[in-house]
Amino acid sequence: MPQDPFGWIDDEAARRDRAGLVRTLRPRPADSGLLDLAGNDYLGLTRHPEITAAAAAAARRWGAGATGSRLVTGSTALHAELEAALAGFCGFEAALVLSSGYAANLAALTALTGRDSLIVSDAANHASIVDGCRLSRAETEIVPHTDTEAVRKTLGAHPGRRALTVTDAVFSVDGDAAPLPELAEICRDHGAALLVDDAHGLGVLGAGGRGATNAAGIAGRPGVIATLTLSKALGSQGGAVLGPARVITHLVNTARTFIFDTGLAPAAAGAALAALRLLEREPALAARVRTAAAALHGGLTAAGLTAARPDAAVVSVRAPSAGEALVWAADCRAAGLGVGCFRPPSVPDGISRLRLTARADLTGSEIARAIETVRATAPPGAIG
Repeated sequence: MPQDPFGWIDDEAARRDRAGLVRTLRPRPADSGLLDLAGNDYLGLTRHPEITAAAAAAARRWGAGATGSRLVTGSTALHAELEAALAGFCGFEAALVLSSGYAANLAALTALTGRDSLIVSDAANHASIVDGCRLSRAETEIVPHTDTEAVRKTLGAHPGRRALTVTDAVFSVDGDAAPLPELAEICRDHGAALLVDDAHGLGVLGAGGRGATNAAGIAGRPGVIATLTLSKALGSQGGAVLGPARVITHLVNTARTFIFDTGLAPAAAGAALAALRLLEREPALAARVRTAAAALHGGLTAAGLTAARPDAAVVSVRAPSAGEALVWAADCRAAGLGVGCFRPPSVPDGISRLRLTARADLTGSEIARAIETVRATAPPGAIG
């Protein structure tokens, strides 16, 4: 009897089930009726009429797809306009748009390092950074979360070596911010590059939402590179790398997730550009996100829950266990509130959480409703 080549999958599935770590797809309807604090639509622009109209107009003009890789037929005037707008808004010399933020991190990490180089990576960095480090084939040193002294010591132990330090600007699990000014100075002192994943900072931090690198005063520095996603504050889809023009030119010639991937769909590029223009006109949107996040945190902690203080839009609430986190999120959903549920292996510290994401368009009554729903559905041990 031939051996089942995928029999091991059943064992893995049983193990996940015992650990309470089974993940399932849940297609959402166009209008679920839920108060959504699970998505990353920080500025509330995904359904904004101006943004959806721009997406439709781009699709009608340029087609439904990019038709090829950026170096073949996938670059349009719209892509170039978006890149110039992103670079100018965020304060960098140049930008390169890719099909996702994940692809942007892979592009930057693999093209700017190699077997002979060193990467210093925060222990809480996003999975796309972790995968980029692995694919780069560089020696990777993982340092404790936001530990600047550990970064200094690691870089100091490799004098003269080509090195890059990489960090999330705002960490997606607890919503805390990296110490970017200190990291930039350490990297400068040791001749290392600094790569900042600003996925959760764009549209929320900095002057008018120009991002965490702007807030830290390091945007546009010669040794600083940033990656972005267009799928959060800008309500669209795609990613970008921002930095010195020579770095962007190098990526165009060497980054495999740029060279061999189909270009970003014109509709997504058009929507992101329209969202960026809207943010330029309405810079107060960024402050409204932060105000909503602070209100969520204040109400949740006042209710006796353990919630991390947000540095941007993400508010996480600790759960007693992975299984209880899953039930808690389901109970919130049944009560009309959508929240994220983070469990291992998504959380580096192994602590399960609910994650609530603030939006600029949340009303006071919606914030109060969210707080009360999370409190009322909390499992034993979550409040104390």
